[in-house]
Amino acid sequence: MFAVYAQSISRDDPLSGLVVGERPDPVAPDPSTTSGQDWATVSVKAASLNHHDLWSLMGQGLKEDALPMILGCDAAGLDEDGNEVVVHSVISSPDWTGDETIDPKRSLLSERHQGTFADKVVVPRRNLVPKPAGLSFEEAACLPTAWLTAYRMLFTQGNLKAGDSVLVQGAGGGVATALITLARAGGLRVYATSRDETKRKRALEIGAHDVFASGERLPVKVDAVMETVGAATWAHTIRSLRPGGVIVISGATSGPNPDDTMLTHIFFLQLRVVGSTMGTKAELASLVQLLDATGTRPLVDRVLPMTDARAGFEAMAKGDLFGKIVLTR
Repeated sequence: MFAVYAQSISRDDPLSGLVVGERPDPVAPDPSTTSGQDWATVSVKAASLNHHDLWSLMGQGLKEDALPMILGCDAAGLDEDGNEVVVHSVISSPDWTGDETIDPKRSLLSERHQGTFADKVVVPRRNLVPKPAGLSFEEAACLPTAWLTAYRMLFTQGNLKAGDSVLVQGAGGGVATALITLARAGGLRVYATSRDETKRKRALEIGAHDVFASGERLPVKVDAVMETVGAATWAHTIRSLRPGGVIVISGATSGPNPDDTMLTHIFFLQLRVVGSTMGTKAELASLVQLLDATGTRPLVDRVLPMTDARAGFEAMAKGDLFGKIVLTR
């Protein structure tokens, strides 16, 4: 079958290990070897790119002994019975119950199990969420990683509600644009930052109430900051919060080690720092229903045939995008 996969790993030149070609069809594990867990084969109609895919080519989360590995976490498609489904990409232990994101043995598709950039992907049947007819395959394919991450950051870990205020650092990428759109749909007052004037204008178009250059002082202190940038924005994040406010962290694209952690500010102002990773199948189902009910839709930067996957990877590596890159079959 057709597939986009990692043949080798290179930290300095990650795209050197990317191959667009053919791989064997995936085979569902024998239920007797997975505690009786039932597996489904999904015919992929659309899949979306995430930074995780680029990091895999650099060896983060993907080990040499797992190669060759089909890349891709997100997908929407058809199960064996023709049902339209969205794939939840967090693969938990067969006997795990509860929040999948805290299972110590969890993994994402494309780490230990072959990923979604292919004609077919095999996943535990319990990882399938029905896709509403109102969502296209391209839109639904944006949800399982970036949009699910944003949903959990805002409404589970941030515990935000209508009327609260939130700052989104670094508007532009898939998670940041999802945060802005979902926060506005949830009735929050939304502020966003970016170094790029064009991205600030786009942030206003997709729902931000006001935008600022990176590091620029906000007119008010906010209830929460959604932090995916890391070291470059950490001081601004701390200074933008009201006393008792919360920082939700789900990434550190500029590096994990700020020059000053500002611990004095954190304890004196009683700020909360909360980590957030991906989301549960139940949260994905809630996210899907939220979009279906409200008409809110993911922001798609571009749609490419999966045969042109390399162009999508190159755009992501350069940061040349606003929203999600979707690959279709």
